[in-house]
Amino acid sequence: MNITNINERVKNSNIKNSLSFKLSMVFIGIAGILIVSSMIFIFIIVSKERKEYAEREAENVLISLSTSIRSDIDNYRNVSRLIAYESRVKDFLKATSRDVMQTLKLSEAARLGTLEYLNITNGVDSVFIFRNDLQYMTTHISRQDYHFDLNRMAEDDWLEPLLELKGRASLSLNGNGAIFRGDGKTVLTINRAVYDNVSQKQTGYLFMNISIGFLEDEISQLKNDDICVLTTDGVYLTGNAELAHYYEGVEIPEDIIHKEIEDEENKMILSAMKLQRLPITLLYAIKEEKRLLPMELLYIILLLPMVYFICVFLAGLFIRKNITSPVFALTNEINKNTSGDSLVKIEREFPKNEIGMIKDTYNNMVEHTNELWEKLLENEQTIQKSQMRVLQEQIKPHFLYNSLETIGYLAVDAGAEKVHSALETLGSFYRNFLSKGDREIPLKREITITKDYLSLQKLRYGDIINDEYDIAEDTEECIIPKLILQPLVENSIYHGIRMKGEKGTIKISSRLVDGDLHIIVRDTGVGMSEDQIEKVLSSEQIDTDKGDGLGGSFGLWGTIERIRCYCDKDDVVKIQSEPGEYTEIEIIINMKAKNWRMMNVQSNADR
Repeated sequence: MNITNINERVKNSNIKNSLSFKLSMVFIGIAGILIVSSMIFIFIIVSKERKEYAEREAENVLISLSTSIRSDIDNYRNVSRLIAYESRVKDFLKATSRDVMQTLKLSEAARLGTLEYLNITNGVDSVFIFRNDLQYMTTHISRQDYHFDLNRMAEDDWLEPLLELKGRASLSLNGNGAIFRGDGKTVLTINRAVYDNVSQKQTGYLFMNISIGFLEDEISQLKNDDICVLTTDGVYLTGNAELAHYYEGVEIPEDIIHKEIEDEENKMILSAMKLQRLPITLLYAIKEEKRLLPMELLYIILLLPMVYFICVFLAGLFIRKNITSPVFALTNEINKNTSGDSLVKIEREFPKNEIGMIKDTYNNMVEHTNELWEKLLENEQTIQKSQMRVLQEQIKPHFLYNSLETIGYLAVDAGAEKVHSALETLGSFYRNFLSKGDREIPLKREITITKDYLSLQKLRYGDIINDEYDIAEDTEECIIPKLILQPLVENSIYHGIRMKGEKGTIKISSRLVDGDLHIIVRDTGVGMSEDQIEKVLSSEQIDTDKGDGLGGSFGLWGTIERIRCYCDKDDVVKIQSEPGEYTEIEIIINMKAKNWRMMNVQSNADR
């Protein structure tokens, strides 16, 4: 593979990883999401609007049709009322049945009086006027014969509803089950009990049978083939008979209801309405292919994707001009400035916005970095000088050890064995104390330093100090900060045992509990009050000039602060005390965290 191909692949990789490319992909994705979501949104809105538009259309059709039907029926009711109060009809109803020939003449006169009203009224199929003795006269407009169920007419549930209306008209089918047309077709019957207007006595009954042809006329005026008229019992009257079977099992309220129907043949919205106080139910179906949309909504649907696309396009141009292009220019300037041996500031002008702020921040960083670099060089020179000075200072401890050994030999020659022993202890103390400059040492070495220190203190104070040790074997190699026990022991001697004025014991113990190293220093000195403990454990530095009895505890406070810094937490030291009895200081060091810290420090040092 030649260098040109490698450079081309690197260039293509940089383009794919560039902010401009990613933003382009983001905007393409956003545009795709907006278009898809808008299509889904439009589909949902269109489906909902088509359904609501169809329901509104159905309501308008049903309300218009029901209004027309009611108007027609009201006219028929008025005609029946006029017939009931026609004078010849009244004479027929009031006549006695003794004179048969006279009754026949009155019946014929009543029929002629009825025809005068029927001749100017369309849709009436027949009129039957019954006297109370069930003699009747009839007027037929159609040529169909009728037959009656006189037993039904004698039943209470047939008579009582008529009589309760006190002459008002009611509408039923086939005379409420008592009057039937010869061809079996259903007719609407206007029922009315007739009363004498003078005596107010009930004199007979009037039944006006209306052909369903008037319903067909009303439907034909709407010029719609998807309307069906049924009885409230589901009996088909007229209209689209295919819709009748959808009515089965459906309870229709007086308000309009809508139901989505979907079967193998049709997918439609079926709207139904029951006419109030009439035994008629109207059905209206709008099929899927006949659902329309308002033109205003159609325009909005067409414009919405275009608006989305234009907004996304303009937003992309804005971001390219104001963000990606300035970022590329700034990146090129940074690459130019960092290609040399030193960092230099960017001199090119950028817009006074976030890009300009990045440029200014970069220039400030360059200036600060150059300053730090100069300081680093100075510090490196200082460190080199210090290292030379340390090498020179290493001669002094060896001179101290050699001097102590020489004095010890002289003490042995002079027979001063105690002086020799004290010098050996002092030499051991300083060897462990210096520890080759180590800041952290094993616990067993810290115990050795403490023992040497106590041995030297015993030379001064004699048998007043007794020391005890209970060091668990698994804690001896635990790494701890150097010289944290010696200040605690020193505090126990000078501010505990010595101030009590009697022999005391200092006991040092250690143990491991759940990965935590617990070191306890206990003395039988004068103890500490709660106020003193609180001030020693507080994070505020103790003022040695105050006369609160804590000036001499500055070493204890400083040691506690060292342990807190070492463990990077505050709750690592606990103090328990009983004034006049004892003081117990417990140090808790998490060895797992310290081991991780030591490994991390060592790893950084190896780099």
